[in-house]
Amino acid sequence: MISTSMTRSHTHLVIMAGGIGSRFWPMSTPECPKQFVDILGTGRTFIQMTFDRFKRLIPAENVWVVTSQAYSEKVMEQLPEVPKGNILLEPCRRNTAPCIAYASWRIKSIDPKATIVVSPSDHLVLDVAEFQRVVSSSMDFASTSDAIITLGMKPTRAETGYGYIQTDMTCPSVRNKEIYRVDAFKEKPDLSTAEKYIRKPNMLWNAGIFIWNVSTIVNALRVYAPEINEIFENLLPIYGTEKEQETINEEFPKCESISVDYAILEKSEEIYCFPASFGWSDLGTWGSLRENVNRDKNGNAIIGENIRTYETRDCVIHCSEERRVVVQGLEGYIVAEKDNTLLICKLTEEQRIKQFSE
Repeated sequence: MISTSMTRSHTHLVIMAGGIGSRFWPMSTPECPKQFVDILGTGRTFIQMTFDRFKRLIPAENVWVVTSQAYSEKVMEQLPEVPKGNILLEPCRRNTAPCIAYASWRIKSIDPKATIVVSPSDHLVLDVAEFQRVVSSSMDFASTSDAIITLGMKPTRAETGYGYIQTDMTCPSVRNKEIYRVDAFKEKPDLSTAEKYIRKPNMLWNAGIFIWNVSTIVNALRVYAPEINEIFENLLPIYGTEKEQETINEEFPKCESISVDYAILEKSEEIYCFPASFGWSDLGTWGSLRENVNRDKNGNAIIGENIRTYETRDCVIHCSEERRVVVQGLEGYIVAEKDNTLLICKLTEEQRIKQFSE
């Protein structure tokens, strides 16, 4: 059951949607990156699915999207429920710490009692009900404490593409028995290290989802990232005015390009983790897409209405446009079509897709 102890009017969501990744080329491109594409063939893009799973927790008027100026129209088109003034536009990319600092001070300017969830825009969650339970419980915890909470995913394989959270599982928090202190953050490991991690119950994938109250995060910014913090705290008088975007365009590029993990999380003392399992993936490769969607009896992940396969195994076939597709005799391949571009590539060679797209 989702907790209702928190006042919904003080819960806010920040969706980080400024990425330019084209790892799902030709479905995604720098002009229309992954978060704005219906990769799963459900009729909803990743950013729309992110918004959807928070509907029961956070009112639309308290949803904020931080994105590039180049994507502002896509955000407004795909998330019409979000007020235009809640779409915060970065003039350049500066990683997650400046993004979060801007959003946090912007929210604090109108709601000093806010509790904030920060989420990437392009991740997959299969068990939405469990996700909502975990986030709701974490918001309750963060709203009345100085804690920074990160969600840790219980690993299902020796994954080298994710960072890890080393958690002290011996002593849960007194206020919430599902939340534990973080001992350390670990970088993306090599395969032998990842194989060791998966045998340890206290090693969790770092999902990049954070929960805190607004006072906690701005105080952490003041202590651990003072130069970044000063820029956005000094802008309090102009937030919500006609001068906001012009001033952001001038000041934002002055920020150091640094992740919130390096800038704050690895330095803070009040860091907690909620170990969870709700079918999470950052879905960063065609191979991970195949692992996280339904497959036919031959192991093929097929996305599209008019696709037929013969003597074909362990492939990803994504052809959602209105044309007939017949695949015969392939094993372990990507077949994807978008806007008159057709990709046929071995799954084992997908790291080369970037050079194909250039």
